Amino acid sequence: MRVIVPISVGGWARLFSRWDVLAVLLILGLLVFLAEASRHLFEPLAELQNQPPSLDPRNLPEYAARTTLRMLIAMVLSLLFTFTYATFAAKSKRAEKLLVPLLDILQSVPILGFISVTVVFFMALAPGRVLGAEFASIFAIFTSQAWNMAFSFYQSLRTVPSELEEASRNFRLSPWMSFWRLDVPFAMPQLIWNMMMSMSGSWFFVVASEAISVGNTTVTLPGIGSYIALAIERQDLAAVGWAIGAMLVVILIYDQLLFRPLVAWADRFRFEQEAGVLPPRSWMFEVLRNSRMIDRVAQPLSSLWRRLMRPRRQDGAAAIKRVPRKQSGWAALVGYGTVTALAAGALYEVISFATEGVTVADVGTAMLLGLATLARVVVLIAFASVIWVPIGVWVGTRAGVAEMVQPVAQFLAAFPANLLFPIVVSAIVAWKLDPNIWLSPLMILGTQWYILFNVIAGAVAIPAELRAVGTNLRVRGWLWWRRIALPAVFPYYVTGAITASGGSWNASIVAEVASWGDQHLQAIGLGAYIAQQTEAGDFHRIVLGIAVMSLFVVVVNRTFWRPLYHYAERKFRLG
Repeated sequence: MRVIVPISVGGWARLFSRWDVLAVLLILGLLVFLAEASRHLFEPLAELQNQPPSLDPRNLPEYAARTTLRMLIAMVLSLLFTFTYATFAAKSKRAEKLLVPLLDILQSVPILGFISVTVVFFMALAPGRVLGAEFASIFAIFTSQAWNMAFSFYQSLRTVPSELEEASRNFRLSPWMSFWRLDVPFAMPQLIWNMMMSMSGSWFFVVASEAISVGNTTVTLPGIGSYIALAIERQDLAAVGWAIGAMLVVILIYDQLLFRPLVAWADRFRFEQEAGVLPPRSWMFEVLRNSRMIDRVAQPLSSLWRRLMRPRRQDGAAAIKRVPRKQSGWAALVGYGTVTALAAGALYEVISFATEGVTVADVGTAMLLGLATLARVVVLIAFASVIWVPIGVWVGTRAGVAEMVQPVAQFLAAFPANLLFPIVVSAIVAWKLDPNIWLSPLMILGTQWYILFNVIAGAVAIPAELRAVGTNLRVRGWLWWRRIALPAVFPYYVTGAITASGGSWNASIVAEVASWGDQHLQAIGLGAYIAQQTEAGDFHRIVLGIAVMSLFVVVVNRTFWRPLYHYAERKFRLG
């Protein structure tokens, strides 16, 4: 007869630690979140449209879950795009000549432009189902995240210290191993800061991504963005307050469960470790690291990863003599010819579509409106740089302050301009102010944080030896800024400023047209022009406006930002 001996409390404690209990609770919470956020994906779209979003605050948990799931899926897609696109651009001189200008164009295309062109395509992937609309919304959010992350990763790969590259060659790492053992770890601290910025920046366009309206096509998905759009339409200040509260809760949750653990994990990859400075801490990171249950579940994946990363044995002499095979002249000529033909064909199609039914006067009007928006962008970027570069350096050189600022900056960066419409529109109307001036700050509201986050990342990466040299030589005041701080953060600042500049053009569509109930204000600019044509469903003038905006962004980047970027890369590269 088998005797069953009950396990004592101490025995249960040995089997399941407190870390395991927390891990189980977190896994169960994740499963509930996924089930709640995805339960309506395969429902008929007509049924969803017959039940528009409600302003009842009790619906906000479900709306927040669905919005957060869209953002997380878009973030995963943005990481895949970043690791492929930015790597090709950084590693291949030929690819760089095409991919970097293309990235300039992509970040200049407004989110409404992407929605206008792609909404019908994504809806056709799942005809009559909510899933098709979800595809369109996720893609719109992706376009507000991917470009910043790609620029960040590209900048990091271009500034990998030469001694690390030399070590990689000495250890004979394959390109695959070098990417995961050198490139990704070196870029990870800055990439995580830019992931935070991209996640927060996507809140800025969450209204446009969930309340999609292009001509006669209107799709409204349940989420915080559509909740905000409905609150603004009905002039419900209480609902606006509930939306702000829900955003704050969601940002705090994913800061604690996602970004703070990532910051703590990525600290091991910092190129310089300063003695006496405590590393970032995260209770979530401690749970994942100390839970035996998580360790058992992750062990097969860890074994597979180690096998993939294991160096292959090869003859030393053969490895040393091996020289990368150069591409033949004919192959290069064919490649360039193919790319040029495709680009010319695409350009011809865009010009043909945009000029159909569009007069020369329309083109001239769009160009003049582009100059008006350009003036706003230049003034706002300069103003934001003067404010946030000193603050970013001060925060980044103090680890404790950076940890406290992180969630606050995420919330401020996530604050959509639409939520300020009640205050801005009411003040402009009451005091009879000029919308061309007082709507302009809304353009920089979400994009100024690209500068702050990148400068903080650059200040955090200042080598400890450089700080010690400055302290020992008593370098203080303006001399310290000129010789140590500004040169160290300058490449990071340029990356942030490029993204902020492109993002400001994109944000002009939201910022140059503001509504609160029946009150509508409009500034003179290209963003307002594209917003008007999108509302009217005039696809030819939408394409014209997008083409003009892309032209302005590319010209500014080519003539100013890119030369500045290459100067920073040559002058201030580590190693």
